[in-house]
Amino acid sequence: MGMPARKLEPVPAAKAAGAAVVELKRATPGFADRVKPVLTALWTNLLPPAVTIAILLGIWQIAFDRPGATLPAPTVVWSQAFDLIAEPFYVAGSQDMGLGWRVLTSLQRVAVGFGFAAIVGVLVGAIVGQSVWAMRGLDPVFQILRTVPPLAWLPISLAAFRDANPSAIFVIFITAIWPILINTAVGIRNIPQDYRNVAQVLRLNHLEFFVKIMLPAAAPYIFTGLRIGIGLAWLAIVAAEMLTGGVGIGFFIWDAWNSSRIPDIVVALVYIGLVGFALDRMVAFVATRVTRGTAAN
Repeated sequence: MGMPARKLEPVPAAKAAGAAVVELKRATPGFADRVKPVLTALWTNLLPPAVTIAILLGIWQIAFDRPGATLPAPTVVWSQAFDLIAEPFYVAGSQDMGLGWRVLTSLQRVAVGFGFAAIVGVLVGAIVGQSVWAMRGLDPVFQILRTVPPLAWLPISLAAFRDANPSAIFVIFITAIWPILINTAVGIRNIPQDYRNVAQVLRLNHLEFFVKIMLPAAAPYIFTGLRIGIGLAWLAIVAAEMLTGGVGIGFFIWDAWNSSRIPDIVVALVYIGLVGFALDRMVAFVATRVTRGTAAN
């Protein structure tokens, strides 16, 4: 009579390896687990504005969907200005081009004017915030100049530069510099005294103190001024281009008004709003990364 078969027991190492594989499969998130947070974020962030926009479009459609309406309904805008929406980068002549190219032309001017405003505003704001005498001497002048409307500077800039492009850039510069300058000065004045004491102990020179102490400590205030400044710069270029001409988005709106193309104006306003929103989000994104989420007090 044969011996009964002996049941083989797995060795401890094999048991541990099998358990590790099972645990790894459990810990590894599946496709549904990875997609769910993304869908939740989209639902939370996109659904409310989408519903709001749909309601506003519905009210607009109902209010102006009648003969003799003073403004075109959304369906009329879509039918009459569809080429501007579908082909933003077409070129058919020096003045006949899509809104995408016109927006890029305006953005080039904004980039130059806002860039100068950011550099000058931070440097002068640091001097005003650091020096009591500079603050007493310059602050009243700045408070007077910043109340001048942007378009009031346009005749002066045209008389000085004799050209529309540098005049528009100057209007952007003089409009955007004030919030940057003032917020930088406030941020510099609010640097804790302990930071200044450390700089004295380490015997930092003026340049090292500016780069290593002043800019990081005042960064939340500086980026607050930059966000306000970029919005004002975009506002100023659209208004300035209506008067200076050229191929920018502002002149397109003025030309469309003179030609009674109201649907084109509506589409251009949507472009302006979307670009302004994107500019603000870009500066806010950089501010979050630089300041690590620290807000100005």
